[in-house]
Amino acid sequence: MVQKFQQFKSHLKKGGLYKRSELEKWSNSVDRDLSKLVSEGTLTKVGPGLYYVAIYNAFGVQLPSDESLVKKFLDDDNFLITSYNIYNKLSLGTTQLYNNKVVYNHLRSGDIILGNRTFTFKKKSSFPKKASEAFIIVDLVNNLDQLAEDQPQVLEKVQRKIKDMDTKALDDALHKYGTAKTRKLLTLA
Repeated sequence: MVQKFQQFKSHLKKGGLYKRSELEKWSNSVDRDLSKLVSEGTLTKVGPGLYYVAIYNAFGVQLPSDESLVKKFLDDDNFLITSYNIYNKLSLGTTQLYNNKVVYNHLRSGDIILGNRTFTFKKKSSFPKKASEAFIIVDLVNNLDQLAEDQPQVLEKVQRKIKDMDTKALDDALHKYGTAKTRKLLTLA
């Protein structure tokens, strides 16, 4: 039994992220082996059914990147990680800081803790690979009711700002990513 456990352990690589389902092929009692590896500090549970082979630095366990965690959790690399904090760079008077990261994806919805960080997964039919200024504006208006800001004032500033933007890029982002309410609000501007 000790030999089987050591053999199971030998498959794990430093810094590796593993789903429980991936580890089943190396163990007859995966839950027992996972529990033992977590208690001895070889593995760190970083999410639902998600384990990390710890790399230690001077500050303790060095956690994997947000992108690595989300990619492994979803078993997919088609997602966009963003935050409501990104709106602050638009110079529209938004100043609040938010702890959650938002993950636009095609598979999951809901709040999930990965690596001691909360990710709000939002299932969307369409999102860009990288957030452009036009996407950020549209996303801000899509999520306006979620923000702890003076919403009418922010909307007024958005409507002024879009007058100086590339209208084709904004129309494209509005068509691809805007809700019906957002399209109505920004096309009237």
